[in-house]
Amino acid sequence: MSGDAPPHHCGNHLEDGPPADLSHAGAVIDKAIEYMVGQNIGSLAIASALLGGALGMLARSLGDEAIIRVLDNAIASVRAGELHHLDGSGRA
Repeated sequence: MSGDAPPHHCGNHLEDGPPADLSHAGAVIDKAIEYMVGQNIGSLAIASALLGGALGMLARSLGDEAIIRVLDNAIASVRAGELHHLDGSGRA
């Protein structure tokens, strides 16, 4: 699919909240991160691999402009300090 709107799999729409399997996917990712940390893989390598995989997943179902909007939202979150708020580091 190459449209700018995300497909609506599983009958869940964005305005209805996150998909039911988001929690499960997040738990799987957390375990993968835990495993990689245990294998002494560096944080930057882990994050880069996860970001690359996430972009690949987005590219399977979204057009370029929609991916850019997702990335713009992520950049706005970084600029607003939301990521450091989530990890509790308090870094600015």
